[in-house]
Amino acid sequence: GLKIAIDLKRGTDPEKLMQKLFRLTPLQDSYPCNFNILIAGTPKVMGVREILTEWTAFREECIQRRTYFDLQKKKEKLHLLEALSKILLDLDKAIKIIRETEKESDVVPNLMKSFGIDEIQAEYVAEIKLRNINRQYILRRIEEVDTLKADIAEMEDILQDKKKIRKIIIKELKDVIKNYAQPRKTLFYYQSDIQEEEIVDDTPDYPVNIFVSESGYFKKITPQSLRMSSEQKLKEGDYIVQNFETTNKTELVFFSNKAQAYKSKASSFDDTKASVMGDYIPAKLGFDEGESLRLLVPTTDYSGYIVFFFENGKAAKVPMKSYETKTNRRKLTKAYSDKSPLAAAVFIPEDCDMLVRASGGHTVLFNSSLIMQKSTRDSQGIQVINLKKNAILSFAATVTDENNLEKYRVNTLPAAGKPAKELGDPNQLSF
Repeated sequence: GLKIAIDLKRGTDPEKLMQKLFRLTPLQDSYPCNFNILIAGTPKVMGVREILTEWTAFREECIQRRTYFDLQKKKEKLHLLEALSKILLDLDKAIKIIRETEKESDVVPNLMKSFGIDEIQAEYVAEIKLRNINRQYILRRIEEVDTLKADIAEMEDILQDKKKIRKIIIKELKDVIKNYAQPRKTLFYYQSDIQEEEIVDDTPDYPVNIFVSESGYFKKITPQSLRMSSEQKLKEGDYIVQNFETTNKTELVFFSNKAQAYKSKASSFDDTKASVMGDYIPAKLGFDEGESLRLLVPTTDYSGYIVFFFENGKAAKVPMKSYETKTNRRKLTKAYSDKSPLAAAVFIPEDCDMLVRASGGHTVLFNSSLIMQKSTRDSQGIQVINLKKNAILSFAATVTDENNLEKYRVNTLPAAGKPAKELGDPNQLSF
């Protein structure tokens, strides 16, 4: 056979290495079984429990049919022996009828008439050999009557009691084990016998800087590399829209313009330099055709909220926990509502002041606590600004210095807002 030898570097833990090989390679695999079984002539896919249930029902039916067959045979035998009991009272009369009846066809009717037995019993008596028509033979035969009656009563009880049928199945299985058992070539392990080793995340963790450009390019740069060269290489007309200081183990949630979220990890991206273009997110994560990046949220504990602002003037506050999954799902559909085009998506670690503007220039300043959080990701949210005809919500952002913006503050939503010409073009604002 084939033998594979692995030479370990100094300091490598063999147990951890084998654990990683089992997890990441076909060295240890589990295979699903497709049990396609004929049940009453119809193919059916079944699990182990269903197979055992169906087999038990089949064996119960077998026991019932076998018991019923044996019961009928014993009843027939008892019926015949009851005829012997009747002729035992007057053997000479029975012999005389058989000997003196002129026609053979009249023997059975004469016996029936004389002893009060039916045709089957009379046929049985008439067929007994002459040498056996004696008291000793008949007494020996009718001794079986009591045993037959007891057997019949027991069989009738079995047919009416499902527990007794199952006891018979168990006894027969034990007899099979006793007569045909052989040592197992494979071993059974109960779940409690298996010590599950804790999966250790051996992903290296170190500080990184993450940059995202307007057109969807992603860069992960170490602080050392960034200090050597901080000038970012970008496509013509492109610019950096998000910048984070985080670690290599950080989880990343990318929100697209088609109400979908894509999950990844910073460790899934190669370290790069400021002098390269970086990874194009739609290609790296397999975005659908025409899909583009709207927001990246790095997280380690899925705390905080994302506030989605829609062009119809509504906003929905969704906790990041809604995007946490137990399995390694890469794509989440219905990440936010698609009933109205998305105007802006803003991540907030906790409730804070936010400013929104309509395309006509009306502005509203409010605290995000006025928007109740929704556990449903695709919630349409609540109306935050009342829009005039043909106007849309065009801008939303968090604000830290609201001293010059207090006149736009409201304490209830929705609000009509106030014109804010001094803030300039709402499509070119930044806070």
